[in-house]
Amino acid sequence: MFNREAAARREAFMYPVEWDLGAGDLDSDDVDAMIIARVTSAVKELTAVGAGDTVIIAKSLGCRAAPVAAEHSLPAIWFTPFLANSPVAEKIIKGLEQSAAPFLLVGGTADEFWDGDIARSLTPHVVEVAGADHSMFVPGRPLKESADVLGEVATAVEQFLDNVAWPATR
Repeated sequence: MFNREAAARREAFMYPVEWDLGAGDLDSDDVDAMIIARVTSAVKELTAVGAGDTVIIAKSLGCRAAPVAAEHSLPAIWFTPFLANSPVAEKIIKGLEQSAAPFLLVGGTADEFWDGDIARSLTPHVVEVAGADHSMFVPGRPLKESADVLGEVATAVEQFLDNVAWPATR
């Protein structure tokens, strides 16, 4: 919600790409291919209508679109990307390594799929939240701490959009 609001406040056009994966094998190559195909199609449609300054924003499984961002040199914001403990981590990392455009990585130290050292080796734009899980909640602590995480991440997104992805274009 806050990412969408950050983009809207900058008068960005949003093109949501969605999927329903059900209970299937989330680590399958078919899931990778489907995500990459849908995001590639969206990028092509945006390019065809002359939408400039495209930024990809994705969470979790959507981070499998990293190769698309790399191929099209698009800046991106990746929330809770799989950087460890998953068969898809290697593919996501490879896509991130190939990216010439800047990207922001957001994750928490209590997320089994997050690796802060890998994140910091890929980009200087990293938000790592101590104790946050894959949902960016801080379990076992007052809910206010999880709400504070949302504020911290929203601020990082706005700064990335204003200073890196869209400097002086909005």
